[in-house]
Amino acid sequence: MAVNLLAKVKANLIVEHNQDDTLLQSYITAAVSYAEGYQHLAAGYYDENDMSANTEQAIIMLASHYYESRDGSTGGFFADSTAAGEMVWKTVNNLLRLEREWKV
Repeated sequence: MAVNLLAKVKANLIVEHNQDDTLLQSYITAAVSYAEGYQHLAAGYYDENDMSANTEQAIIMLASHYYESRDGSTGGFFADSTAAGEMVWKTVNNLLRLEREWKV
């Protein structure tokens, strides 16, 4: 899973070098952890289970967002605004909501 996600995140970011692989992997790990928490799944759930295309896309988007806006104040390299950053989170949460385990 991790190697596949790393390649997809790098393709999404148009990153062709390997210098940031460790950094990107840490962002992927954080994005997967966020997805598991948001979807009310046990930590490590995606280590043992397949993820849907929606969840995978949310993780790719979120890891890319972490990479592009490392200072935490903008929407990333191509959209230097906090509103753009907010839209990333809304989109990610909407994608994750589709696979959420609703519990009361």
